[in-house]
This record gives sequence, C-alpha cells and structure tokens, in this order.
Amino acid sequence: MPSLDLAQWAVLLFALVLVGFAKTGISGAGTVAIALFALVLPTKSSTGTILPLLLVGDVVAVVSYRRHAEWPRLLRLFPWVAAGVVAGAFVVRWVDDAQMRRIIGGILLLIIVLSLWNRSRGADASLANRPAVAACAGVFAGFTTMAANAAGPIMALYFLAAGLPVLGFLGTSAWFFLTINAFKVPFSVALGLITPATLAFAAVAAPAVVLGGVVGRLIIRHINRTWFERVTLALTFLAAARLMF
Repeated sequence: MPSLDLAQWAVLLFALVLVGFAKTGISGAGTVAIALFALVLPTKSSTGTILPLLLVGDVVAVVSYRRHAEWPRLLRLFPWVAAGVVAGAFVVRWVDDAQMRRIIGGILLLIIVLSLWNRSRGADASLANRPAVAACAGVFAGFTTMAANAAGPIMALYFLAAGLPVLGFLGTSAWFFLTINAFKVPFSVALGLITPATLAFAAVAAPAVVLGGVVGRLIIRHINRTWFERVTLALTFLAAARLMF
C-alpha cells in the first residue's frame, strides 16, 4: 500500500463506511466510495483493494436480505454478466493507470446520465423483462464491475425497472453482487489487482464496512431518498470529472 497522509486515510475511512452503507442502504453511495478510492490510491490497484471489502459488504447484505432474492431473474442474467466480466478483464489487462482513471471516470459519468434518463422516463417493467434488455444490462454490468466495481447503479436501474418490491430489490441485489464479486476474484488475482498487501488492508478495514452496513439498515427508512440520491449524483459527478481531467 502507498504511503498516505491523515487526510487521505480519512477519505478512505469515509469511503469504507459508504461501501457498507451502499450494501444495506442506498446503492448509489457505492459509486462515491469507488470514486474516492480511485482518487486516493493508484487507480488500477484501487479496484483490487476495494473488491475484498465489497465482498464483506455483500456478505452483510446477504445475511440481512437472503430470503428475498428473485432467482429466475438472476439465473437469466448471470451468463451475460460473466461475458462482460471477461471482456472487462481483457481491457484492464492492457490499459495503464492513467487510462484506467479515464475509464472509471467515463463509466461513472455514463451512470449519472443513465440515472437522470431513468428518472425522466420512469420505470418500465415490460422493457426490463425483454431478453435483449436483460442481456445488454448483464454485459454492461459485468464489464463495469470488472473495470471499475461500478455496476451497482446499473443493476439498480434494471431491478427498479423490473418492478421488484423493496425487499425483493435488496435481496436480489445482495445475491447478485456476492456471486459476481466472488466470480471476479480469480481474474483480479491473475491481473495483479488483488495482492497480499490489498488483502491485509481489507482485513484491517473490514470493520468499517460492517459498521456502514449496520448504519445502512438502521437509517434507511429515515432518509429522504430523493435528496440523498441528488447529493450522491453530485458527488459522483465531481469525482468522475476529477478522474477524467
């Protein structure tokens, strides 16, 4: 791990709590955490550093919402997501750190555009249930999760458009990301993104993720979701712009 000053450690601590919060609260908080990691750490290594911590958050989410998954939808998505992960691994293999910063920044900006577009048109369950839409969502989610750990908002848009109830959304998302993030681990090890140093950092930082997960469960019902999503989009835009330029 690189040498960090006190302010950078504070940013990472905040990002770690957001990781846990995103898993049991509002998923958009995870994009801010990813952007903060990429700003503080070398960009390519940041994706490997945060992955074990995302898995910690995934376990917390599955424990919380394990009974509410919509498995037929997940089984239809998984082959397409796997294809996207493989494509993302090839891209990560050949880009340098500066290019990776721009890729992550571009993905986050695209996610903002998709979020605003989805708000303007509303959810459409009939569209989300079309096989071609599921395939596109799966491939894009797989690519973005491998390249930037940033599939959360994409799958949130898809699951919301599919008309899942709140608990169904949380349970389906929890199992989806636990499975896909575990699937990514061998690729990340082969690419040198997960190392003994990143695992040591994850072991030390895991309690902050668990804390964020607990906080998410406690306060999710008391948050003004509209304002939280607006703040999340604004922070994501600022971080993405910083990564791009």
